[in-house]
Amino acid sequence: MFLTALVFLLILSVLVLVHEIGHFVAAKKMGIKVEEFGFGLPPKIFGIRRGETTYSVNWLPIGGFVKLFGEEGEEEIKNQKSKIKNKEKFNLEIKNKAFYTRPVWQRTVVLVAGVAMNFLLAITVISYIFTQGVMVPTDRVHIEKILANSPAERAGLKEKDIIKKFKVQSSKFKSDEKIIKTGEDLINKDTSEVTRRVYPVRGSSDGGVNSIQVEETEIKNGEQLIETTKKHLGEEVTLVIERGGQELGIAIVPRKDYPKDEGPMGVVISRYEEKKYPFWQAPVMGMKESLFISKELVWGIGKTIWKLISFQPVGKDVAGPIGIAQMTGAAVRSGENAVLELLGLLSLNLAIVNILPFPALDGGRLLFVLIEGITGKKIKTHWERYIHQFGMIILLALMILVTLNDLVRVFSK
Repeated sequence: MFLTALVFLLILSVLVLVHEIGHFVAAKKMGIKVEEFGFGLPPKIFGIRRGETTYSVNWLPIGGFVKLFGEEGEEEIKNQKSKIKNKEKFNLEIKNKAFYTRPVWQRTVVLVAGVAMNFLLAITVISYIFTQGVMVPTDRVHIEKILANSPAERAGLKEKDIIKKFKVQSSKFKSDEKIIKTGEDLINKDTSEVTRRVYPVRGSSDGGVNSIQVEETEIKNGEQLIETTKKHLGEEVTLVIERGGQELGIAIVPRKDYPKDEGPMGVVISRYEEKKYPFWQAPVMGMKESLFISKELVWGIGKTIWKLISFQPVGKDVAGPIGIAQMTGAAVRSGENAVLELLGLLSLNLAIVNILPFPALDGGRLLFVLIEGITGKKIKTHWERYIHQFGMIILLALMILVTLNDLVRVFSK
């Protein structure tokens, strides 16, 4: 529980901090004054001033924030100006370093930079996962897990073994050959050797001639393996497996009576297997996967928005803080790659949600800047502020509803 909470806070902090670093770096590059870069959220513990920026450490360990000079527009600057003695110097600073006085393209870069950093984080994390190994579909059947006290465990099968063939020995009566009865002379036509008599084998069931044949089935998928195994319950069979590049034959007896969720051999099989990509190929795969996930997220978010405006239940389509915490717990139990995968997914989700043209989000602020660029006229600062405040109220209300939805889902299980 403690580890889950710690990882949950760490993931949120990384996501928000990376986002704010994007705004911070872009603003610095554009010559916009950054008044404060905060680690965590207020109240402030302490701050250190370096140049024109205060770097603060705050009590709430969730992400961070960037405060830009003139971010809220002209009215904010007027309030500050009334307290400044050297107004000439302040006016020059407004002209050169205030956010709202910068060209449209520079403000656009600053607003988009946070989202871009979240995309970059996701691509980096997902690329790293590709170097560590991802499950890819194949035309082979491999063992994903060996269950305890199962025939597979006793036979010596191991995880990641690839099952290639299924062999069964069968004893069949050779009806197409001449039967030699006891006491008859047998002449071998290929040689001059004569066998005078054939004597019965003691304990033979019928005195006939039997042959040992091997039935070999090439395993191409999991369903085929399951069906073939069911035909030979209680019999000793041989699995031809590939392990470490070598083929081995493993004798095993599929059990007739087995636990409901285990199967005759006690293995979990999959047509997916782990593949590790070289470091030079991983970024390409990371980019492709990030774009694919982004497309799915955009579709999912669009579907959810449509459900909201048409008053349809969203159900499991959305997850709030509690839902994300549950996903974090599951990821922690699954291992490092699962945690990183969740980090990448949430980073893409944050980027896409933040770029939506909704008030209070980066996309909403960007919309006002683009309108100004198209029309050549600025929207009055107080109107823009009111719209963003209204958007924030709606976002907080949605957050409360989503959290309640999480609680209902938790307690209904």
